[in-house]
Amino acid sequence: MNNKLIQTAIKMCDVAHAPYSNYQVGAAVETETGEIVGGCNVESSSYGLTCCAERTALFRAIAEGHTSFKSLAVVTANGGSPCGACRQVIWDLCGDIPIHICDKKGWVKTLSSSELLPDAFDDSHLK
Repeated sequence: MNNKLIQTAIKMCDVAHAPYSNYQVGAAVETETGEIVGGCNVESSSYGLTCCAERTALFRAIAEGHTSFKSLAVVTANGGSPCGACRQVIWDLCGDIPIHICDKKGWVKTLSSSELLPDAFDDSHLK
C-alpha cells in the first residue's frame, strides 16, 4: 500500500467543496509512472452537476496526459465507498486495480475494482 497515495487523498478530503452535504471526499490515483494525482468532491446546488472526488482525480490525471493507473485511494471521515458512477469510471479508465477505501483515522480496506463492480459493463460489450 502506498502511504503517499493515502496521504494525498487525505489532503484532498480537507479541501473538498461540500457546502450542501458536508460530506467531504478526497481521492488520489497513482499513475503507472508513480506520480500521484489528487482530487476532491466539488458540489453544486444542482446536485446532478456535482463531481465526485474519484472522478475529479481520474479526470485531472487524464487531462495531465496520464493513461495508465496502478491504484486509487478514497478518503472520507467514515470510510465511505465509491458511488456506482465512480465504480464504472474507475473500471473504464483503470481496469482491475487495487482501491484503498480509508477513513481519516487510519482505517484502510483494500478491494479490487472488479470486487467493487462485479460483472462490469465495458467496451467489450459494445462490439
